[in-house]
Amino acid sequence: MSAYPKIHLSFPVGDLDQSVAFYKRFFGEGPVKTRPGYVKFLPSMAPLNLALYTGPKAAGDATNHFGIEVRDHASVMQHLRRIKVSGLDTREEMDVDCCHANQDKFWVKDPDGREWEIYVLNRDIDEPGARGEEACCAVQETGEVSGQARSSDMPACCG
Repeated sequence: MSAYPKIHLSFPVGDLDQSVAFYKRFFGEGPVKTRPGYVKFLPSMAPLNLALYTGPKAAGDATNHFGIEVRDHASVMQHLRRIKVSGLDTREEMDVDCCHANQDKFWVKDPDGREWEIYVLNRDIDEPGARGEEACCAVQETGEVSGQARSSDMPACCG
């Protein structure tokens, strides 16, 4: 369990068992609390309290994505290897320029379509002409899974 403070996220899921199986693989550890219609994760990889429950989405529930920033490229690769071994599909973006920064990252989708990224900020990009949020934070639809993309290949979302 990571130290306090923690960010608390709570959202409904379509299939609690399927979501628990996904998050066990994504976090590399199981939930700390399980009750009928409710599960809570406190992953050691991030200061996060994630509650999943069965029920309808809240009105206006529209999320772009969630991200976990790690310390260095080696940490990104460690999590990427662990998650690939668990059987989850990933989408890699290494050395990508996005939102005025250069990042190495990868993405996974939970059973309800929520995207999670694990990334490292390599460096800030402050020079004129760097891609801004309008260029890199738009929702992207791609059929590529378990592949690798570079900044010149496709737009990326911000971390």
